[in-house]
Amino acid sequence: MDLKIAGKRALVMGSSSGLGLAIAQTLIQEGAKVALCAKNELKLKNAATEIGAAAAFPCDLNQPQAARHLVQSVLDQFGKIDILICNTGGPPKGNFTEISTEHWQTGFQGLWMSTVDAIQGVLPGMKAQNWGRILLVTSVAAKEAMAHLTVSNGLRAGLLGLTKSLSHEIAPHGITVNAVLPGYTRTERLRELGIAEEKMTSQIPAGRLATPQEFAALTVFLASEQAGYVNGQAIACDGAYMRSI
Repeated sequence: MDLKIAGKRALVMGSSSGLGLAIAQTLIQEGAKVALCAKNELKLKNAATEIGAAAAFPCDLNQPQAARHLVQSVLDQFGKIDILICNTGGPPKGNFTEISTEHWQTGFQGLWMSTVDAIQGVLPGMKAQNWGRILLVTSVAAKEAMAHLTVSNGLRAGLLGLTKSLSHEIAPHGITVNAVLPGYTRTERLRELGIAEEKMTSQIPAGRLATPQEFAALTVFLASEQAGYVNGQAIACDGAYMRSI
């Protein structure tokens, strides 16, 4: 299937590894021109070289206004952004009583405000051309809270409300916004959380973890011309892990 995104300009946030890198690589395979973004400059440059990305922009999304400056830098180099992938690293794990005010503030900046700032930055251009795709990479935790991930559970759920609200405003301009919810996927993040693969696969009906490439395939389809009527949705890639509707 021709996704009809060849030549489109895309910004993938949090893309030096894991899900973000897989999404960027898949977009490149479909002919898009892609900008990568991550905090670790060396790791970012190595990733860009590995997948043949058009540009790499070091950026710490936990810093106020960082996403806004990032978008402007990409616009200055690319001229426009047709596809925005909002993806950030997960906040530290912990139960409510273990989480400091600083942890909440950092999580809010990294997960929430970086997304809001980036969307605000790309919308004028997308409206002017009457076409755009915005994807929010969240988590199944946005629908079913996970143990010890209090900050992620709280903030990611709010992103689903933002997705639905924003979709009503921008649909008349040919722009879609959807949330994509990864389940347990074989990434560095899973190892950082100390989650044993064997323990998780026993709870997943598919009997295995997802690969980053499987999640990327779903995300890139939603960024395509063919997905133009899919708007305001929260779609999981979780091997039937979630029990809720």
